[in-house]
Amino acid sequence: MFPAMNSIHDLPTPALLLDLDILEANLRGMADRCRDLGVRLRPHVKTHKCVEIGLGQRELGAAGITVSTLFEARVFADAGFEDITWAFPIVHSRVTEAVELAERIRFGVTIDSPEAVDLLQSTGTRFRVWLKVDAGYGRAGVTIDTDEALQLADRIAAAPELEFAGLLSHSGNAYHATSPAQVERIAHEERDALSALAERIRARGTEVPGLSGGSTPSMSRARDLSGMTEVRPGNYALYDWTQVALQSCSLDQCAATILASIVSSHSDSRRSVVDAGALALSADPGPAHLPGAGMGVLLDPDRPGHILQNARMRTLSQEHGIVDGTLPVGDRVRIVPNHSCLAVACFDAFFVTRGEEVLDRWTIHRGR
Repeated sequence: MFPAMNSIHDLPTPALLLDLDILEANLRGMADRCRDLGVRLRPHVKTHKCVEIGLGQRELGAAGITVSTLFEARVFADAGFEDITWAFPIVHSRVTEAVELAERIRFGVTIDSPEAVDLLQSTGTRFRVWLKVDAGYGRAGVTIDTDEALQLADRIAAAPELEFAGLLSHSGNAYHATSPAQVERIAHEERDALSALAERIRARGTEVPGLSGGSTPSMSRARDLSGMTEVRPGNYALYDWTQVALQSCSLDQCAATILASIVSSHSDSRRSVVDAGALALSADPGPAHLPGAGMGVLLDPDRPGHILQNARMRTLSQEHGIVDGTLPVGDRVRIVPNHSCLAVACFDAFFVTRGEEVLDRWTIHRGR
């Protein structure tokens, strides 16, 4: 389908580019940071859905991986990954698939209800079970200071069919922060909340082996993760405009960009159109609560690591991206998406690059 391509200038657009040098630096940086903080790194591969990137993370010491779907779990298990956590409340209609994985690999599942415990016990399969708790994000998870959290932990630990892995949370509320100081505070609040609940559970005679949490923003600012055993950032492999706005990284650390073509341009309206719409960039509004919000940013082709001035992605339709600014029809631009996890899921593969050279094509496993 794709002929041999030696340069990004040979690629049809829109195309998803992956800068190999930046990727490798990002992977090393997080691995080093986790070692410095004394926690295991279990990266969330939903960001990239790419076996080659996962292998790079494992080579740098990742202690297993995290997935968001059973499809991801099967792909990575088939590729030789033997320690996988499904960090999503177990889907009752798919428990048979989970059983198949638990019989193949060391497979961790996540629950936050007594119904889920009953379901797992009914299978007769030895599952590794994390209790999902809400440490401030307000999404899934039992409320951290309730009796329900204590009772569920006791139930999991007492079930002979199950292995209680510990407490799991996600500091996704760090994405709503307005300053690095607030991100740091959220990281430490998650640590403290998990540690406090673990102590209450231990006081009842139930051992809590692990405390798992974190996010890419929180890991960019955490200073002390004492008591935590592992963290599960994912976005750090690629980064994106949201992370730049949150000051989790710099613009030149964004490894994934979308190559797009200018297909329409009119000086009277000071508007251009690129062939990258919501099905290439996703419609994620990104850091809308921070200055400079848009639908991604265009890079300056003459100044690597800098934003193209007087031209900004403003709105998206399915295949059209509307740019404020007049750009020459036929020119190409590189766009840093608001949310690389969702943008990656719009494509079948990364074109792996070094500079303008295309080195390889890596499959993105985005099935369900």
